[in-house]
Amino acid sequence: MELEQDTWRKRLRGYLDTTDTLAGRVVNGAIVLLIFLSAAIFVIKSYPISPTLDEWLNVLDWLIVLAFTLEYGLRLWVAQPPWQYAFSLYGLIDLIAILPSWVGVFDVRFLRFFRSLRILRLVRIFNDRLWFGQVTSTDSLILIRILFTLGAIVFIYSGLIFQVEHPHNPEDFGTFLDALYFAVVTMTTVGYGDVTPISEAGRGLTVMMILTGIALIPTQVSSLIRQLGQVGQHRPCLTCGLTLHDRDAQFCKRCGTLLEP
Repeated sequence: MELEQDTWRKRLRGYLDTTDTLAGRVVNGAIVLLIFLSAAIFVIKSYPISPTLDEWLNVLDWLIVLAFTLEYGLRLWVAQPPWQYAFSLYGLIDLIAILPSWVGVFDVRFLRFFRSLRILRLVRIFNDRLWFGQVTSTDSLILIRILFTLGAIVFIYSGLIFQVEHPHNPEDFGTFLDALYFAVVTMTTVGYGDVTPISEAGRGLTVMMILTGIALIPTQVSSLIRQLGQVGQHRPCLTCGLTLHDRDAQFCKRCGTLLEP
C-alpha cells in the first residue's frame, strides 16, 4: 500500500513540476490559463459591471480558488517532506494566492488584494527547460523571465495601489487602468504629477514603487537589451536536430555534438 502511494506521489509530482509529458503539459497549461483568467477577473471587477456579470465572475473566481486549493493540497501530498514545499518561496506564494479568498468568507475584504500575487505562480512554469515538448534555449528562457518579471511587478503594484487608493480617491483611481498608468509612470520615475495618492498607505506604497523602479527596472531593462543582442542563430545539430544555438556555441546544447562551422 505504501509503495503504491509512493508511486502515485512520484507520478503526480511529475505532472505538476514538468512539461515533458502530455499530462504534464495539460496540467501546467491549465494552471497558466487559470492564472491569467484570475488576473482578468481582478481587472474586470475594477470597472462598473452589471450585477449579473458580477455574480458570474464571483462564481468563476471561487471555482478558480477551489482549483488552486486542490493543487496546493496535492503539492503538499507529493512533497517529501510536506513542510519543504509549505515553507518554500513558491509554497508561500501559492498559500498567499488562495488564503485571502477563504479568509474573505469572514468579510476580511482588504486581504483580497493578494489575489494579484497569483500571477507570480507563473515563475515556476518557466523553471523547466522543456515547454510544450520543445527545449528552450538559454537566451529565450532568460528573455521570458525578464519580460515576465517586469510585467509581474507592474501588475502587482497596480493591483495594490488600486486596492489602497480606490476607496479614498475614486476619481484618480477609478479603474485598474488608472492604477496601471500610475504604476508605470511612477516606477519609470517619469512622474507627471497628474495623479497623486492621498492616503498614508498609498503614499507609502508609492515610495516603495519608486525605490523598486530605481533599483530593479534599469537592471532588468539592461539585461533585456543585453540578451536581445545575444540572440542565437540557426545552426542545426545533425544528431538531435536542435536548431537554435548561441552565436559562439561550438557544441549542441541538448546532446553535446560538435556543431558544424
